[in-house]
Amino acid sequence: MLSRLTIRARITIGSVLIAAVIFAIAVIAMRAELASILTDANATLAGNDLTSYATEILANPSGSVDNPGAGILIMVRDANGTAQVDTLPHEIQDALEHRQASNEQFTTTVDDTTFVVVGLVVATPIGDWSLWAARSQAASDLALRGLDTALIVGAFVLLALFGLASWSLAAAALRPVERMRRTAEVLSTGTGSGNDGGVLPVGEARDEISELARTLNAFLDRVRRATEREKQMVSDAAHELRTPLAALKTQLELAHDDFGDSDALAAQVVGAEASVDRLSSLATNLLELSRLESDHGPSGPSSADHLVTELMGCIDRGRMLGLATGTEVAFALDISDGDARFALSTDSFGRMVDNLISNAIAAVKTGGTVTASLQQGAAGLTLEVVDDGPGMPESFIPHAFDRFSRPDDSRTSSTGGSGLGLSLVLAIARAAGGTVALRNGDHGLIATVTVPKM
Repeated sequence: MLSRLTIRARITIGSVLIAAVIFAIAVIAMRAELASILTDANATLAGNDLTSYATEILANPSGSVDNPGAGILIMVRDANGTAQVDTLPHEIQDALEHRQASNEQFTTTVDDTTFVVVGLVVATPIGDWSLWAARSQAASDLALRGLDTALIVGAFVLLALFGLASWSLAAAALRPVERMRRTAEVLSTGTGSGNDGGVLPVGEARDEISELARTLNAFLDRVRRATEREKQMVSDAAHELRTPLAALKTQLELAHDDFGDSDALAAQVVGAEASVDRLSSLATNLLELSRLESDHGPSGPSSADHLVTELMGCIDRGRMLGLATGTEVAFALDISDGDARFALSTDSFGRMVDNLISNAIAAVKTGGTVTASLQQGAAGLTLEVVDDGPGMPESFIPHAFDRFSRPDDSRTSSTGGSGLGLSLVLAIARAAGGTVALRNGDHGLIATVTVPKM
């Protein structure tokens, strides 16, 4: 039931219920304390009624005592048990008839009227005198009834005021949340004017709501950047796919015209195979990037020995690739603990090394050299791929890991790669907890990958 109400209503109802409990306890305690004070006051008055008789009896124990004034309820018994004075109501007399005399105080009810009775024993040389005095609580009860009415009415008035104050305070406290909701609604529908910069309003106070707004703004910023990256990736992928698809379509059309010329047809088929290979490589790299950025990561772990074995396979593939341009592919190893484990699968490691070596081979001139070295240190592995090519423009290095980026920004180059190789290398390294860095050396580019030990 309460879960269907607004937060403001739940806060108000909860506050009023708590206040009602507190007010009830306070009213009960206050009434009990006042009732005790009134009873003690009546008992004091009854005791004062006995004081003059006690003084008189002590002065003349064998004499008689005078009757009290009008309205004073008292009983005096001498040492022989004879009642010298008795103005008490019959019901109280009956209660005291067989009661042992003592210094005491108690209450009794007569015809719905409560009386406070005080007893006093006066010791004299001829024996003990017993004295009782009674005071009606009627006036006190009437005052208490009036107080009860005042307290109940006052409590309800205070509860109403407290509920109104709680409602107002809750409304004021939740006003930033309402502003955030309206802004979020505008952002979700895209109908805003843009004056808010596409963020939720953050109040000046350093409270929980402001922290929530900051957290949500950071989340929105991440979502917005991720959406922009996805849009850019789709746009770039479409741009990249358009060229090989157009080439493939042209080659297939030309192949139709060359059915009577086997040599020309074979050339068109070979060209089509190259276009298909480029499309396949692009699709594979995109899928791998998507898998890594979805937090699935590599399937590792792998030992250092397994990574060395995979590196040797990459060197062999690189040498086969370098035969076309006369590029030499060398390697260097410095592994001290072959059993050390790293959060990196051999497949992902091989893909990373293949990309770095193929990029380096594409960059060097005919007869150049590419060297891949793998070194193990106390913190982890360091892979370094060095070439003696022209290097990379310094202005492009900060953007080298962006998807579909190339130094010449050529989108239609038939010889250039897809621009995903370094993006994939960075994603693999980050998934393993490592880093990637590029820098220009004295001769060519140096790519350095570090992977921490598990």
